[in-house]
Amino acid sequence: MGSETFIEVILAILLPPVGVFLRYGCGVEFWIDLVLTLLGYLPGIIYAIYVLVA
Repeated sequence: MGSETFIEVILAILLPPVGVFLRYGCGVEFWIDLVLTLLGYLPGIIYAIYVLVA
């Protein structure tokens, strides 16, 4: 795991959509994560970490 990925994972824990946005921009992954975060903070975190690490 590089330093960029580490920073993205930290941001994904604090603000899930921001971490995904840094990697994918305003793509489908960002919008899915935004909706999941609005529905519940924990699903947003889980999805963000899954997308960034996988």
